[in-house]
Amino acid sequence: MANVELGEARTVRMANGRTSRLLQTVPPLVFLGIMWLLTMVVVAAFADHMRPYNITAMDLTSRLSAPGSSKHWLGTDELGRDVLSRLIQSIRLSLIIAFGATLLSAVFGTLLGFAAARFRGAVEHVVLVLADFQAALPFLIMSLAVLAFFGSSMVLLVCLMGFYGWERYARIARGLAIAAGAQGYAAAVVQLGATPTRVYLRHILPNVASTLIVSMTLTFPEIILMESGLSFLGLGVQPPETSLGNMVGFGREYLTRAPWIMLAPATVIMLTTLSISLAGDWLRDKLDPTVS
Repeated sequence: MANVELGEARTVRMANGRTSRLLQTVPPLVFLGIMWLLTMVVVAAFADHMRPYNITAMDLTSRLSAPGSSKHWLGTDELGRDVLSRLIQSIRLSLIIAFGATLLSAVFGTLLGFAAARFRGAVEHVVLVLADFQAALPFLIMSLAVLAFFGSSMVLLVCLMGFYGWERYARIARGLAIAAGAQGYAAAVVQLGATPTRVYLRHILPNVASTLIVSMTLTFPEIILMESGLSFLGLGVQPPETSLGNMVGFGREYLTRAPWIMLAPATVIMLTTLSISLAGDWLRDKLDPTVS
């Protein structure tokens, strides 16, 4: 019994030691950024339970109330709607759009990159031409045209945002897949009877996943800003739903009289994108074997 207790105590000490060493390696600003991102994820996950009011509930007797009141901590907008409730819902919607679009872009670009590395020749040439075309395309102008012509919907918005940045993943996946094939282990697995799909998904993808994940941390804040810009221009998320850019767009008309309507979502956008960038840079340095 004593040996078991000693073993459990030793395990706890080892776990605490690993945790403390990990925390010591995280710079203070990166740690604060990670904590902010975790807070945003919690807010998005439990938004329905955290909102004090419905996002469409109006209190016309409290229109443009300043922050600090017991009823409305962050004040109200021009229709008497609670800014805090709308901010919580906006965080959820903006994160869902950014996460879905980032994942879609990463999967699409990685598959094209693997296809270019697998087949080479004409397939590789077509993928690289498409990547060059995408990199030269004024994406914001194209997005405005598509949304103005087809109308804004959640599915279309996520798909459109997912079309942004896929060429980065395609180039990275192609280059890393070719390098992995040149190392010899992929050819050895093929000689053992593995199919090309198994080679790429079970052997090459895990070896290049860290680089792709870091690239996702760079694309994620760009998509948040892109969605915010489209919503600011009135072509993103449509009422009665709300997003961070949507709130900023509506709040610009009351910037001199009620600046809190715009400043609250703008602050969340700034802190979230900054936190993701800090975490992505730190993660890149930790996963890069050439950085000591």
